[in-house]
Amino acid sequence: MMRVDAAELEIFKNLFHSTAEEMGAALRRSAFSPNIKERRDYSCAVFDGAGRAVAMGDHMPVHLGSMPMSVAAALNALDLGPGDIAMLNDPYAGGTHLPDITLAMPIWAEGRSGGAKRRKTQPAFYVANRAHHADVGGAQPASMGLSEEIYQEGLRIPPVALARGGKIQHDVLAILLANVRTPREREGDLMAQVAACRLGERRLQELLHRYGFTRTQFYLEALQLYSARLMKEALAKIPAGTYRAEDFLDDDGHSSEPVRLRVAIKMGRGRATVDFNGTSSQRPGCVNAVFAITYSAAFYVFRCLLDESVPACAGLMDCVEVRAPEGSVVNARPPAAVAAGNVETSQRIVDVLLRALAQALPQRIPAASSGTMNNLSFGGIDPRTGEPFAYYETIAGGMGARPYADGLSGVHTHMTNSLNTPIEALESAYPVRVRRYSLRPGSGGDGKFRGGEGIVREIEFLCDVRGSILSDRRRLGPYGLAGGEPGQPGENQLTINGLRRKLPGKAAFTASAGSVLKIETPGGGGWGKRPRR
Repeated sequence: MMRVDAAELEIFKNLFHSTAEEMGAALRRSAFSPNIKERRDYSCAVFDGAGRAVAMGDHMPVHLGSMPMSVAAALNALDLGPGDIAMLNDPYAGGTHLPDITLAMPIWAEGRSGGAKRRKTQPAFYVANRAHHADVGGAQPASMGLSEEIYQEGLRIPPVALARGGKIQHDVLAILLANVRTPREREGDLMAQVAACRLGERRLQELLHRYGFTRTQFYLEALQLYSARLMKEALAKIPAGTYRAEDFLDDDGHSSEPVRLRVAIKMGRGRATVDFNGTSSQRPGCVNAVFAITYSAAFYVFRCLLDESVPACAGLMDCVEVRAPEGSVVNARPPAAVAAGNVETSQRIVDVLLRALAQALPQRIPAASSGTMNNLSFGGIDPRTGEPFAYYETIAGGMGARPYADGLSGVHTHMTNSLNTPIEALESAYPVRVRRYSLRPGSGGDGKFRGGEGIVREIEFLCDVRGSILSDRRRLGPYGLAGGEPGQPGENQLTINGLRRKLPGKAAFTASAGSVLKIETPGGGGWGKRPRR
């Protein structure tokens, strides 16, 4: 009987993690769109033969925590053999929102696949990646506009086989490319995802060849048990009790009514129950989050309670139960619109979870960060080429102050881990001119430690465009903790023919050439009362 060797466990942990990281590097370097190659809006992960996450790249938390549900949906719907690749984006089948396309691929050990035996065995691994495509059709360019049902948001893809036996299924690919505004870019990004899967396959087969199937499988299971034990020990140190909090989204983009998120976290005996009972019902606007998003946010928050060296395995959630009422804004049912649920509601779920945990761990939990991804999308006809274009980005804000330090300024936080598009890349790829790109002085909340500053991004359109903004924290700023002041709310402005008007947090707009859009993002909340001088 094999026994766990601590050194070898660490070796396997890093081998799996490096595979996910190398997949991400290959995806980024071979992608076509600035959203992936510059902003790094993608994620990669490795799964064991049962479809449990065993390693995640240092990528996007909102992708990673929900990706296992997409892998499970693919396994339930398809019989995948060697060389096959599944594709899906359906939020109601483990996805997030439609622009996030997920690929999943099984990896078989030598001599354990093929023929009639294939159905009696399971792969040694799966690899998967998810990337945000800058357009997947729908009513608005870049597929991130205001909507009231999912059918307005773009092409919805259930689990289908993009590749069989190593060969791309061109009829499946043709359906996707016929429904998007920028087919060449979409095909380039999708083939980059395929390449990342195949690289993961090579690396894991090399690992199996070196260490053998039995030994590898033993350490796959050992990593799950190890991560589960570390989480249980961390939760056991938190005082038993029930910790409650609530927070709000400004609105759903359909009406001005705030959207309540309420949570109760029950701690005791090394276990946690996260219950969102009392949260608003799903809304007509597009802020609805599917359960995969809510689970992903909880995974992220509890993962943050552990040292970063702990493996990001499925075992981390063995002692955490997440309850979200069906039909609520944190567990929406079809055909609810979900474009902003992935990017905005996910951030507010994190905010409300941290606010509750701050009662139990006041010296560990930071004040609220900007709480929004400040999503900007627009498109039109590029006068330089005469071809359609579609652009999407998220704009960073201020990090919440920590119990021991100021928050960072101009960074993406929590469920997003992307970058802002560099000015040079933006102006080279699209008919725009960046007029201003700077920190937003004074936007961070005051306190013993100050919240980080938000960003000012001012873009001049060089052609007529249609665009959308999905943002939040435009009414109430991110909360402070321990007596710290809230961060300053964000603001959106559009100037057309010299006339400036304020845009709501969630808005669709049309703008002529020469118009200027200005987005000011929220600062982070402050922590602690500012000492008297």
